[in-house]
Amino acid sequence: MESFYTQSEQVQHIIKGLNLTKTLFVSSIIIGEPHTGKKSLVRYLFPDTPVVSGENQEAVEQLLQESDELIITDFEKLRNQESLNMDNKRVIATANYVANQHTIDSLFAFIYHLPSLKERPDDVTFLTEKFIRQAQKDLMLEDTDISTHDIPLNLTHNSRTLKRSVYHYLMNRSMGKKEIQKAVYHYIYENLEGNNGYKEHLDLYEVPLIEAGLAKYRSQLKLSQILGINRNTLRKKIHEHHID
Repeated sequence: MESFYTQSEQVQHIIKGLNLTKTLFVSSIIIGEPHTGKKSLVRYLFPDTPVVSGENQEAVEQLLQESDELIITDFEKLRNQESLNMDNKRVIATANYVANQHTIDSLFAFIYHLPSLKERPDDVTFLTEKFIRQAQKDLMLEDTDISTHDIPLNLTHNSRTLKRSVYHYLMNRSMGKKEIQKAVYHYIYENLEGNNGYKEHLDLYEVPLIEAGLAKYRSQLKLSQILGINRNTLRKKIHEHHID
């Protein structure tokens, strides 16, 4: 069974509404950005209901004839939506966007809008912790305490980029010197060209070195001593690499 977690009042309102319609032959649709949990939410609430994608028009039409209850995902991909016969059916649909608002209004008794993860900070924290545990297992890493605040999260594409952020962070933290050298090797192999390759790729080493040093010692003077270079040279490199 799909699981679903939320602390969002708006999402809890959607759950309450869908639960109330479980005994009614009315149709509902959840609209929201991709990877916000629409499909997981519907499958959690209706675990035994047949699921079909809007990409398959024939399958949708056939199941509408055979079933009283149906989940249609990617509803926006359906052709000829206005021709669907959903009378006396309990259809629960999900869509990334509305192609025709008039059609949606005529087909569905209840229309819900699922907020993006940027609007659900508590859900982001929960998902981040979940992905950390999953990544530690998948990458065969030791279970160490990692603060969710330390991970630079990318919510551009909701849970998809959030998960990628977590995996990238843990992979980067777990890499040793040889793994880092190998990664740089592959990057340079694919991108080395031109007449000034040494200088063009020197930032692969200098930028993380300076950024990490400034974060660790919080002093240009101290860092210049640690690196064994002149303070003015360090300032010049900070300027050249546009390091804040």
